[in-house]
Amino acid sequence: MNLIFDFFFHQYADYQVFDIVLEIIAVILGFLSVWYSKQNKVWVFPTGMLSTLIFVYLLLKWELLGDMMINAYYFVMSIYGWYVWTRKIDATHVTPISVISNQEKRLSLVIFAATLLFVYIVYKINGKWSDWVAYVDTLTTAIFFVGMWLMAKRKIENWICWIIGDIISVPLYFYKGLVFTSFQYLGFTIIAIYGYIAWKKYINSNLQIA
Repeated sequence: MNLIFDFFFHQYADYQVFDIVLEIIAVILGFLSVWYSKQNKVWVFPTGMLSTLIFVYLLLKWELLGDMMINAYYFVMSIYGWYVWTRKIDATHVTPISVISNQEKRLSLVIFAATLLFVYIVYKINGKWSDWVAYVDTLTTAIFFVGMWLMAKRKIENWICWIIGDIISVPLYFYKGLVFTSFQYLGFTIIAIYGYIAWKKYINSNLQIA
């Protein structure tokens, strides 16, 4: 039992208890945020914003720049998403779940490419472009940037980005020593799969009604 415990949690030996507690709180809030997104509830944004604020503090402290930028971006996009999700398109309806348009596909590619370049420059300037982790960080950051933008726009394809990025992040965060966060992304992967299914059913049901 001790060997199993040490394998999963030895990374926390040098961490402050306060930081460990903060990470656990951020993970719980992150789970709530993704669950609310699956349920198509606007609470995805306030819970997500609290989670990302905590992670920005922790990741900046631990000098994980790519991850910190992801969470800072999440916070900003959550403000935009909160507005979009609650904006009335007529007297009684808010912005609906929908499929990405061709123009939005092109913009997604632009966001992806721009994020790759931006994160690469940040890592180079800070001397962090030194091993394979930086490459994977750059890739996941770009995937999550697109995913968050699509979620803010209430596009079903956001779930595809989350699924891909979450699967990559599970072993990545474990390698970095953030075990609770690694478990979080494992849970995120499962919820994202169900989220895609739920949103797909919603779109299909509305098409049948139309």
